[in-house]
Amino acid sequence: MEWPPLRAELRGAEPYGAPQLDVPVQLNVNENPYAPSDEVVASIAAAVADAARTLNRYPDRELVALRAALADYLGHGVRPEQVWAANGSNEVMLQILQAFGGPGRTAVSFAPTYSMYPEYARNALTDWVVGHREDDFTLDLDHARAVIDEHQPSVVLLPSPNNPTGTALPLEVVAAVCEQAPGVVVIDEAYGEFRRAGTPSALELLGEHRNLMVSRTMSKAFALAGARLGYLAADPVLCDALRIVRLPYHLSAVSQATAVAALGHAEELLGRVDDLRRERDACVEWLRGRGFEVADSDANFVLFGRFADRHAVWQGLLDAGVLIRETGPAGWLRVSVGTPAEMAAFRDALDQITGHDSPAGAELNGPAGAELQETT
Repeated sequence: MEWPPLRAELRGAEPYGAPQLDVPVQLNVNENPYAPSDEVVASIAAAVADAARTLNRYPDRELVALRAALADYLGHGVRPEQVWAANGSNEVMLQILQAFGGPGRTAVSFAPTYSMYPEYARNALTDWVVGHREDDFTLDLDHARAVIDEHQPSVVLLPSPNNPTGTALPLEVVAAVCEQAPGVVVIDEAYGEFRRAGTPSALELLGEHRNLMVSRTMSKAFALAGARLGYLAADPVLCDALRIVRLPYHLSAVSQATAVAALGHAEELLGRVDDLRRERDACVEWLRGRGFEVADSDANFVLFGRFADRHAVWQGLLDAGVLIRETGPAGWLRVSVGTPAEMAAFRDALDQITGHDSPAGAELNGPAGAELQETT
């Protein structure tokens, strides 16, 4: 036996993770650039202090107070028994694959899509099948239906807004996939709060489709990436299924207290979301004005291209002190939306690299027909 006795499909695999580099402007992992206010910090500190007085006891394994607070925040008639939470939406997704995937079962998504999905499937011993999105990153329903019919997946994973493209799914597409899929359909709304006006949430369809699960996170809009709190809304039967595979006391008392305290400041924190939406839209307009292709975005990031050598552009930005993400389809790059000062630094650096007198830096642009690839 080889040492260490790692599973065969894990040999040679690299741990997931974006580069963690100490640079002045970090725009690569879609964080909220605005730290919580002093008032929010004080509320969280007080809640954590209360929780600390009971740390000799295990936390509430059913997350009663947290699920009630999340249900109240989500609205749409969502009840506490329809909510589940875990250590980031990553753990929520893994629990879904553990509960509804497994040997002999299949999970499906459509590329470009979130690069962790196949890893969740792999870790849960679930077959992974990826279809494709159209050139504009929308989802063709005929293709989606064909993939679902052929593979009969027990889990369909659809980010909306999509990562890495920022593309949101129309409700009619979500409904059609739910009707076609034999298993659960997960609409991953990690960036849902950043949707443009008029873009609906899949939460509106919860009462119509028993197989629909809508996941969210507090890492982005709530500026709580360090707290690791993800959650979903679904039929209570599906939430109860996740309770079977969850680890005992999987969400600490400190995490629960932090999240509940932050939810009490939802209005203030979402005010920053409005600022980021405006900065995102300005970035899209500026990039298009420079001649770049830019995907419509309902998220807090922007995908743009196309470059014959995107790594050279990424490296050039890094050399200028600006870290973005080399991810998505071939020839494209993704920039997280930061503060006005950070976005100004990004624009200045990109102009220097591509040559602002030549729209889009034509000498670096690749062919428009670059092949779609799964994100990395």
